[in-house]
Amino acid sequence: MRTAGWAAVAGIVSAAVFLAAAELVALLVGQGASPLLAVGSFVIDIAPQWLKEFAISTFGAYDKIALLAGLGLAVVIAAGIAGVLELVRPPLGLVALGVAGALSLAAVLTRAGVPPFAFLAPLAGTAAGVFVLLVLARRLRGWRSPAATASDAALDRRRFFVVAGIAAAGSILVGVGSRVVSSVNASITAAREALRLPAPASRVQVPEGAELDVPGLSPLYTPNADFYRVDTALTVPEVDPATWRLVVDGRVGQRVELTFDDLVDMGLDEYSITLTCVSNEVGGDLVGSAIWQGVPVRDVLRRADPDADADMVLSRSIDGYTASTPLDALTDDGRDAILAVAMNGEPLPLEHGFPVRMVVPGLYGYVSATKWLTELTVTTFAEDEAYWTPRGYDARAPIKMSSRIDTPRTGTPVQAGMVPIAGVAWAQTVGIERVEVSIDDGPWQDATLSTPVNRDTWVQWMLEWDASPGTHYIAVRAVNADGELQIEERAPIAPDGSSGWQRTLITVQ
Repeated sequence: MRTAGWAAVAGIVSAAVFLAAAELVALLVGQGASPLLAVGSFVIDIAPQWLKEFAISTFGAYDKIALLAGLGLAVVIAAGIAGVLELVRPPLGLVALGVAGALSLAAVLTRAGVPPFAFLAPLAGTAAGVFVLLVLARRLRGWRSPAATASDAALDRRRFFVVAGIAAAGSILVGVGSRVVSSVNASITAAREALRLPAPASRVQVPEGAELDVPGLSPLYTPNADFYRVDTALTVPEVDPATWRLVVDGRVGQRVELTFDDLVDMGLDEYSITLTCVSNEVGGDLVGSAIWQGVPVRDVLRRADPDADADMVLSRSIDGYTASTPLDALTDDGRDAILAVAMNGEPLPLEHGFPVRMVVPGLYGYVSATKWLTELTVTTFAEDEAYWTPRGYDARAPIKMSSRIDTPRTGTPVQAGMVPIAGVAWAQTVGIERVEVSIDDGPWQDATLSTPVNRDTWVQWMLEWDASPGTHYIAVRAVNADGELQIEERAPIAPDGSSGWQRTLITVQ
């Protein structure tokens, strides 16, 4: 390998030491001190809307893993360049590493909920990385120096490989070990498992016929493990219910602060609600239904006595994420907007907002479903805006009526004969009246609907089809309880959700 190649290796090893030392210190002072996560979160914040949608549509639930992989590749390339600079133009490599440390320090200190002494992690990482790069660059120059004797060059070569090997192995063990330990969430997992919620005062009554028995059809209620997750958190925040607090302030007659026990003591009820992400494409799977347990948001807001001129509630997550929810959607006695503490019969999973999240039917999640909730600020749309609003999304975002074909699927041929076409449809706060299916642009046929649980939960639908061999187009559309037809025209995700009838190509053998 040429000298520049070994210099690049020295830079990469030094960067690995930087990250490992920083992760070790972050393990001691708090998760929010990690430079890798802080920089990753900063990248998420500044990424343009089109790039965010591309990541979600391409990688789905693995979008954050893809981000970290891309960030890691960028670090490797930049570190290699720093190593070469330190060899040919010292101390530019050290300066580059110092600038990286300063940027990571700024990223850490500007994140929401930063722990005390968080600055120690990037400082320790920078110091360790600079020291290793300085040592390796000196050994490499001595090894490759024309003036060096053969024995001195051999000694410097051995020392280069020894230092590089030990540093690389140590950084892998320390860095990976620290990240694994940090991600275990052992204490919060134990707190969740030990949590015993009181029985709800009322339970969801699932009527007979609410679920159709069709293979390949989405279940009425989505298992927690399969429920979609889209948020801006690179790692799942750790929130202990024993120390959790909800603050209600802003344009209110009285500031309110509740503990977890205060909230639960208000009385829990069950609610059947479908959630939809604004990033859900036509026919997409970023939608799911669950039975939630919680407390109506209106009961909490009533204690604070919102001002008459307020029209929005800015909800805030512990990681700094914010959502803008119309105040009337939260105070409407006819809408089950809740602060949820349980999902499908168990405390909220950590990744779905434990210990408390918002759930508001009829509004896309980015303006209504704040996870790891800590604040409700009563305000106005004129005064405040939430995380996604300046990024090109509508501030209010009512969910559009939609229908989806679950089976048969494109790319999975079916046998000729009687084939069930089935899927789900939703029109929250209104309800679905009927679902219609067209085959090969033929007449629209009424599908059989499942018995609705309520107007906020999707319904299943099914149509028996006598399928003939060949390729066929299947289209679906829904009509809500007000007689309104689902929008046919296609619309992109931004600024207020996709629209359009799903059409899918099916092969019959």
